[in-house]
Amino acid sequence: MRIAMWSGPRNLSTAMMYAFAARGDCAVVDEPLYAAYLAQTGLDHPMREAILAAQSADPDRVIGDLLGDIPGGKPHFYQKHMSQHMLPGIDRSWQGQMRNVFLIRHPARVIASYAAKRENPVLDDIGFRQQAELFDLATASGDEPVVIDSHDIRDDPATMLERLCDAIGLPFTIDMLLWPAGGHPADGVWAEHWYGAVHRSTGFAEPEGDLPEIPDALRPVLDAAMPHYDRLQAVALPLG
Repeated sequence: MRIAMWSGPRNLSTAMMYAFAARGDCAVVDEPLYAAYLAQTGLDHPMREAILAAQSADPDRVIGDLLGDIPGGKPHFYQKHMSQHMLPGIDRSWQGQMRNVFLIRHPARVIASYAAKRENPVLDDIGFRQQAELFDLATASGDEPVVIDSHDIRDDPATMLERLCDAIGLPFTIDMLLWPAGGHPADGVWAEHWYGAVHRSTGFAEPEGDLPEIPDALRPVLDAAMPHYDRLQAVALPLG
């Protein structure tokens, strides 16, 4: 099975990659289209030159690898994708060969966390519009994509991961709940900038508290993201 996990930044996506890697039967890859995204947009992200040196910037080559032999001869291939990396003009037909899952998080939490690492995010930085677009594409092609909210995972990791595995046809294993501290060999080169908290972790973080306050300057981003989040959250796997 090839699992495409479509997320945005600051969305529990790295912890989820670690959870699937901890199973032992899943190869994992970390944001394989990041270099292609930077090359095509020209955006000045932290560690831009290191990312471009570490990955292929040719999306067709990357997609070929995603569809090719699964690394390590594993039976399953978990692919951590950022929705915003799927720029217009990048082939999307391969999405139909994946079990597509959409990992969502309340935009207020995403914006607060992202802004602490990179100032003044705009809507296209945080992936909500692109997530909804990719969800619609998967649905239109006859797929039955799965949506899961990171807030629910943190509330009850065992229950939500079991429900996710059941939804995609993969047996749940308790090994998904724990991983070694210090990161994973599949981490992207950008891990040193973004992954500090998850590198210190050995499992999912505690349940989240109240929503953070968003500064007035970022309210338009929040307002623009909310309809996309609300639409996907309405079909997310239930916690209760």
